[in-house]
Amino acid sequence: MSPLPSLVLLCKKPALHHGKQRLASSIGAEQALVFAELFLRCALEDLEQWPGHVIISPASQQDNLWAQSLLSRSVTIVAQPAGNLGERINQLDQQLRQQGHQQLIYMGSDAPSLMPEHYLQAARLLIKHDIALTPAIDGGVTLMANRVPWPDMQLLPWSTAQLGSALARLCQTNQLSVAQGDVTSDVDTLIDLQQLRAKLVDDKRPARQVLAQQLISFLNHFNH
Repeated sequence: MSPLPSLVLLCKKPALHHGKQRLASSIGAEQALVFAELFLRCALEDLEQWPGHVIISPASQQDNLWAQSLLSRSVTIVAQPAGNLGERINQLDQQLRQQGHQQLIYMGSDAPSLMPEHYLQAARLLIKHDIALTPAIDGGVTLMANRVPWPDMQLLPWSTAQLGSALARLCQTNQLSVAQGDVTSDVDTLIDLQQLRAKLVDDKRPARQVLAQQLISFLNHFNH
């Protein structure tokens, strides 16, 4: 089997009123920031455990030093270029391929219920397919994996329920073979938080345990 794909985390440095806006609209900006930081820790926990190369791509070059401090292991830092999410991933993918990365798995920091098997499934699917997508139950994706460059993703309906199907169609239109992994979930709303609490109740990973405790505390308070 070829070496494992490189795992790429696209993230924003958590800050008040910066990111997680849909969540903030239902639970408040300060509480959304608390969860943004905990979600990021869960994503970093997965990077720490990944047996292949890991890359952190912060939203701004100004955050490179911050990104460099996030992991105890060796990590490559490549800031996201300008543009919408599609343009950023296209340009980032090109840069990483120029650095020698051939297979890549892209992730965000808003799917803390992802398990190690989801990442390994994406890697396995890339053995026989150009593209592997891990769908989210809301119509988006939680992991995007590729062994060839992405087609131009500038016009995709990012942050909508149509993203997953539109991304798969775009790849197929460009003669790329696409495989779908198991359906997963990300966190954008209060209902997502409530469902996440149930998913994490038996999760033994340390960052997930911290998140689960915060969810229990917050939801108990929020519901009274």
